[in-house]
Amino acid sequence: MLSLKEFLRREVKPALGCTEPGAVALAVARANQELPSGELRSIQVVVSDSVYKNGLAVVIPGTGGARGNAVAAALGALCGKPEYGLEVLKDCTPQDVDTAKRWVELGKVRVQCDPNQHDVYIAATVKKGTDWAKCVIAGDHSNIVEVVKNGETILRSENASQAADLLFQKIKELSYPELLKLVEEMDAEDIHYLMKGATMNLTIAQAGLQEGCGSGPAFGRKMQQLMHEKNLEGDLGYLIKSLCYAAADARMSGVKLPVMSSAGSGNHGITAILPVVLVGEKTGKSREEIARALAVSHLSTSFVKSRLGRLSQVCGCAIAAGAGAAAGITYLLGGKLEEMQEAMQIVLANTAGMICDGAKESCSLKVGTGAFEAYLAALFSLLGSKTAIPQGLLSPSIEQTVNNMAELSQEGMRDLDRVIISILEKNFHSPKPCEDSNNLQKEVEN
Repeated sequence: MLSLKEFLRREVKPALGCTEPGAVALAVARANQELPSGELRSIQVVVSDSVYKNGLAVVIPGTGGARGNAVAAALGALCGKPEYGLEVLKDCTPQDVDTAKRWVELGKVRVQCDPNQHDVYIAATVKKGTDWAKCVIAGDHSNIVEVVKNGETILRSENASQAADLLFQKIKELSYPELLKLVEEMDAEDIHYLMKGATMNLTIAQAGLQEGCGSGPAFGRKMQQLMHEKNLEGDLGYLIKSLCYAAADARMSGVKLPVMSSAGSGNHGITAILPVVLVGEKTGKSREEIARALAVSHLSTSFVKSRLGRLSQVCGCAIAAGAGAAAGITYLLGGKLEEMQEAMQIVLANTAGMICDGAKESCSLKVGTGAFEAYLAALFSLLGSKTAIPQGLLSPSIEQTVNNMAELSQEGMRDLDRVIISILEKNFHSPKPCEDSNNLQKEVEN
């Protein structure tokens, strides 16, 4: 049986920066933990196509603009603390960043994509002197499934990559109404935790509104400037969009502040949390009412995400978290189950096909779109708007609609990541990272 506490513990967690390079740093830090101090020989990391795509060009928090999985890997060995989970790099210093950049420039750090691995997969090998250690993460971003030192297995979880998504499997076995019954289990501890996440994400949003914050395009700050100029400052929808822009602006440009994630993604967390909180504050809802709506949003986000997969070809922060936020807002404003499902259907009809082209500063646009459309979908559903079903990808049940979205992503877009990675390589003039996995493994072992 799935409980609300298990769900929150696994699916709603603080994360510092983009979760893919964060997971790379975590794998390296855990491998490095097994080794004595000494001069580094090399760090070799093999990742799935999705992890490679999302970590290729994104800014690493607290690095002054340094980008990519390789810098994250180097920092994992220098200053990473695996006990921090996805906040593994929060203690890193400017001196650590300088050293990490130097290691990358000297070729001591190599990150490659294994085209035969998909979703979340990271195998990090650290070599010092005659010693080496390897850590494998699979299934979700913080799920360590294997640790090996000098050929001796320190930790191994059989079928752990499948076990990591056992929670997703539990969700998939439940209908949407059955999943939402978990909200009835909420206690004071859960309320505190959910509202802690709200505070966390509001904090980074406010940071994103400050002049000189991060290195990105500052869509949130520019949006609020437009709201002032066009006398739209009282419009809740635009406020939601601007603050979600701002939070993602800050996060994706390397501001060293955590966000509360949802379904394994910080940007999902921004979309799933901020619109619900802002509507709750604007309408005078109590702390408990907002927390319950947040639980609905997180559960609904994971309901969609469990079908799409941890890392998918489509943009989960707009599609999955947008649908989740729509359900949460509808619930908060007194909507019934039928209206919550209709709000989700509206978001899915609106955002179907929005692709994920890697993590970068412009992700804030998709976060803002998902949040704004979630708010509108909730209002539409409460006004009695109904999509004519079936049509397009929409089916009579929310379960089947989400399954249709998953089929579109997993079957119809099967080669999308390969194409996007090829384009990214051209943009960043990087060598082709994808090689046969057997050759990669032989190289690591040597």
